Amino acid sequence: MDSLSPDHDRLAEERTHRLQVLGLNSVGAEATFDRVAKIAASLTQAPLAMVNFISNDRQMFRGMYLPPASEDADTRNNDGIVFDLSEVAREAPPDYGFCPHVVAQGSQLALDDVFDYPRFKGNALVNDMGVRSYLGTPLRDHNGMILGTLCVADMKPRQWGRERKETMQQLTETLLSDFKLRDSLLTQQQQLFAIFDRAPFPIMLTEGPEHLLRYANATQGDAFGLVPRLSRGRYALSGLDSVGVFKTMDQAFHTGQTITLPEAQLIPYNSSSPKTYSFTCTPVKLSPGASVISGVLTVAMDVTGQPNRGQESRQIAAQFQDRFEQMGSGAGASLHTGQLPGGHYPR
Repeated sequence: MDSLSPDHDRLAEERTHRLQVLGLNSVGAEATFDRVAKIAASLTQAPLAMVNFISNDRQMFRGMYLPPASEDADTRNNDGIVFDLSEVAREAPPDYGFCPHVVAQGSQLALDDVFDYPRFKGNALVNDMGVRSYLGTPLRDHNGMILGTLCVADMKPRQWGRERKETMQQLTETLLSDFKLRDSLLTQQQQLFAIFDRAPFPIMLTEGPEHLLRYANATQGDAFGLVPRLSRGRYALSGLDSVGVFKTMDQAFHTGQTITLPEAQLIPYNSSSPKTYSFTCTPVKLSPGASVISGVLTVAMDVTGQPNRGQESRQIAAQFQDRFEQMGSGAGASLHTGQLPGGHYPR
């Protein structure tokens, strides 16, 4: 896709950072976005609809309405072969299709017949899925930043019309409250993190299968190294990876079960001699109302010469998870009153 603005790269970086902060920089499906996509398809009578977030390296269809092939005979390619849309991936390259054009120009794009536009006729989406008409609307957060698109498409030419265009615009505005809630949740998370920031044991919270680092307390940094926020944990904290911590985190993320690495020996940054740690990895849901695991809370405990202390890290992890899961339900207001096991109050 040709850049439509000299600031394209800068805006892409800002959008990517915003998606990371909101917890939207992954391909995981969310019920809210799937529901909005289905409503968009219903209101426009289109066979395909997506809520698409676009970072600087990929598009992520976190909301998607793709009916079974048997449900819509028009969902076929130019050779008349029906697509098995249940297997369509929820991500694509950043320049694929028409949505990147919507984001770049910052306005709605309506193509009644793609073949009428030489610029779009050769688009890969036309060749791969036989799309002939498209209507995409910029998806903005409550601060006005464009995060992606809400789009619908058809395999035949059609007139979208003023009413459908307005409907799509109004539908994007229904998601403003979701983005605002995510920002509110971030504030609650910061309150919770403040409680644990001076805890005498390492704590970190990561997001997604790549374990992007969302939070690490001071003790974590002192023991295992300071790394930039939202960096890929496995690569930034290679010392923890070498002793199996990230493998344990992988298991927790993919199984949805709390997994403990009972003993891992390494030399922390704040010591000249080896220490033995117990790592408790607990899966958590980072987004408000999320139905799927999206992160891992990892609590480490120095068990050198005290193997029974591993149980303490599991208790702390369970308490942290309970408070984290309560966020967004009005429980965040009382976070400052929290007490850690053993009577320790971080200050």
